[in-house]
Amino acid sequence: MTGILIVIGLIALLLSGIPIFAALLLTGSTVLFFFEGSVESVADTVFAHLNSPVLLTIPLFILMAQLMIRSGAVDDLFGMANTLIGHVKGGIGVATILSCTIFAAISGSSVATAVSIGQTAIPQMKRYGFPERSALGLVAAGGTLGILIPPSGPMILYAVVANASIGALFLAGIIPGLLLALVFAVFCLISARGSSEIDRAPFPGWRAVLAAMNKSIWALLMPPVVMGGIYFGIFTATEAAAVGCLYALLVGALVYRNLGPRVLTACLKDTVLTSLMVFAIIAGAAVFGNAITIIRLPNQVSELIVAMNLTPLVFMLVVMAMIFVMGMFLESIAIILITTPILLPALIALDIDLIWYGVLLMINLELAMITPPVGMNLFVIKGITGSPLSTVIRGAAPFVLLMIGGMLAIMALPDLATWLPRLAGYKF
Repeated sequence: MTGILIVIGLIALLLSGIPIFAALLLTGSTVLFFFEGSVESVADTVFAHLNSPVLLTIPLFILMAQLMIRSGAVDDLFGMANTLIGHVKGGIGVATILSCTIFAAISGSSVATAVSIGQTAIPQMKRYGFPERSALGLVAAGGTLGILIPPSGPMILYAVVANASIGALFLAGIIPGLLLALVFAVFCLISARGSSEIDRAPFPGWRAVLAAMNKSIWALLMPPVVMGGIYFGIFTATEAAAVGCLYALLVGALVYRNLGPRVLTACLKDTVLTSLMVFAIIAGAAVFGNAITIIRLPNQVSELIVAMNLTPLVFMLVVMAMIFVMGMFLESIAIILITTPILLPALIALDIDLIWYGVLLMINLELAMITPPVGMNLFVIKGITGSPLSTVIRGAAPFVLLMIGGMLAIMALPDLATWLPRLAGYKF
């Protein structure tokens, strides 16, 4: 009963609008005070969790994305994709998904992907006859790929909390992410084939295609450089982040030549602010995790599940349904930091692969970005287009169903997530 009240209290604080780190810290500190009589352990807990080299991946990947975006290296992605496939009926929608996929592999942010691609792609889709709701929903859903396709901030947070391998998680997200992108693209083509209003852009010729690919080559090479190094064991995830930063800096300074002092200062400022926010959340989560461990809440949940004799599959279905509902009201980071410490002992007790679970969790968090009432990407698309929120929601609805289908497919076929990291030599 105490554990239920603690979780309800934390969710109530989050729904009240106070920052995530404050809600976690306040809840954890309150539990410690009532059950231990003091909060002296808070400082030691925070230091122990933040004193980890793995956390270097967070500011490094954020800086990498900032450098690539501000240098202009990603500006031509949609133009390249549209030149390549826009001449096919519905191809502009496919070009949008392709652009979102590549941009997600650079930025690691769903919101940044939706904003950056949406500003260019939505007017083009509407120009060639895409219904407004379809264009809005496509970008909202395509933007969510930033959570699943590495490098992903939520993946790093989950790995830190679950003590899982970041490199294995990154590799595990590639095939499911590409499969979801493929499903979205096929859906666009099928939808366009049944519509008489959607036109195709004229084919500009192979010379124009090669010129567009050449123009965006530096952005296209970024994902293979980072993920290829992890896959072949050349460097760890932290080293991959550093290599990505160096690559982005060299491209911006030597190729695009627009990373002056002012731009670099802006990149560093945004990186510091975003990193501090994430580290504050991790600190709050550490205190909350320590508090619920002291009162044995995770162990009690694990013992209850074992006593109920649930199979791993039934347990996963229940957990995914619960997280889907939570995603309608809470941010993805909050969901990771609330559920993972509580469910971790049960996952281990049922011998559920933490990497596989992490991928399913990321897909569920993608769903949270486009499910009302607080789906972040829905509001982002509404903000950049001025369209009614109801139109964005209706446009995103088919992609919610497609993503649920994708999640069930990964649940039924775990090798889709675990095959690549195991091939790369990761043991889990």
